[in-house]
Amino acid sequence: DVLPSPPSKTLGWAKGFLRIKSWRNVTFKGYFIKKGTIVFPLLTSVLYDESEWESPHTFNPSHFLDKKGQFVRRDAFMPFSAGRRMCLGEGLAKMELFLFFTSLIQRFRFTPPPGITEDELDLTPAVGFTTPPSSHMLCAVSRQ
Repeated sequence: DVLPSPPSKTLGWAKGFLRIKSWRNVTFKGYFIKKGTIVFPLLTSVLYDESEWESPHTFNPSHFLDKKGQFVRRDAFMPFSAGRRMCLGEGLAKMELFLFFTSLIQRFRFTPPPGITEDELDLTPAVGFTTPPSSHMLCAVSRQ
């Protein structure tokens, strides 16, 4: 069960993407899926689900805070996948991100470039099969 198909077919796939092989013919939400078809569920779709998030298309850190301002874990937030195939490095990645961004925030103050206000910054994410980082122009001003 380690390799679901010959290695030459799977080596080009991005590691970590959940893929499911249909074990029988099935119709799902009006779409016919033939037995043996490999399906790639798009887990990021839950990040934009209006039934899960108050403002899914807006950067809103309060999605993760309760009424008292304390952190709340949301089941709909799955950046490291879910279930038995979730990324084993989630804890390490979160720790590294925390240390990296804490270090940046301690040393720098981030501002828009001259002539641009904060409201004019475009923070719209680029969403696709993968989520590439968007290009932003910011000024990092030393706090010392």
